[in-house]
Amino acid sequence: MIESLTSADIANTVSMMRSLHKGPILVVEGVTDSRLFGKFVDRDGVRIVTAHSKENVRRSVGEAWGARGDKRVLGILDADLDRLCGKRHNPPVFVTDKRDMETMIMSTPALDDVLAEYADPGLLAAFEERHGKVGDAVARASYPIGLLMLVSSRERLGLCFKNMDYQSFINKRTLAIDVRGMIGDVFSQSSVIGAGKREIADKIAEEEEVLDDPWAAARGHDAVSVLALGLSETFGAYNGKDMKYGQASGALRLAFSLAYFKETELYKDTLKWSEKHNYALWVTR
Repeated sequence: MIESLTSADIANTVSMMRSLHKGPILVVEGVTDSRLFGKFVDRDGVRIVTAHSKENVRRSVGEAWGARGDKRVLGILDADLDRLCGKRHNPPVFVTDKRDMETMIMSTPALDDVLAEYADPGLLAAFEERHGKVGDAVARASYPIGLLMLVSSRERLGLCFKNMDYQSFINKRTLAIDVRGMIGDVFSQSSVIGAGKREIADKIAEEEEVLDDPWAAARGHDAVSVLALGLSETFGAYNGKDMKYGQASGALRLAFSLAYFKETELYKDTLKWSEKHNYALWVTR
């Protein structure tokens, strides 16, 4: 049912809400996005609509803003690979600072808060002494997967990234990635025609040379999965030893405070936009 929703359906939902709600409406991609931004919006004055896809956000906001003349609608998207591909989005559609919501959160002190709760201080200190900050290690382990996604998209390889076996190519003690092993894991669940593993590895290396920020390429699902692996296998405290992706993702969202959100470009850009159009979008404290 959700999969069949179109951008027109979402635009119609926004229009129907106008009979009762005259304030701003924020359109987001998914349920977890709605939960996250629900912490920060003015709940009395703002409504959030879940569009269930990136394209639905983009098109429905464009429809509401343009054809229907609703100037109090805006949307938030994951940047995904758009920045790496040179694709831009213009207001009233805004994108995350990093590749997606989870990596944007992990690049803030919210990650330190999660580690303070779920990591063993001694084990964490030993890990970081040998391998650097956990956030940096997670980014290094994750961005090659994102670059493989970029290569797959550009070369139209149609590679599958849904059921990755991270433990087969991530060293649980160091969180270092075996790029060849990662490519092999992806190839094992994909129908690959006209591309060899060595050729793909070379293309990833080429993209790596021009990558300024690992978080621009790292996908949140991969990064959180690597973090969960580190907690459960290497530096977790008693309450972090059984950490799974869903638990780690939820902990990061809970740790992401308004103070951290205010430091993002996403907050600053949307605040400036809402003030320009004379409405309050976010709470102030």
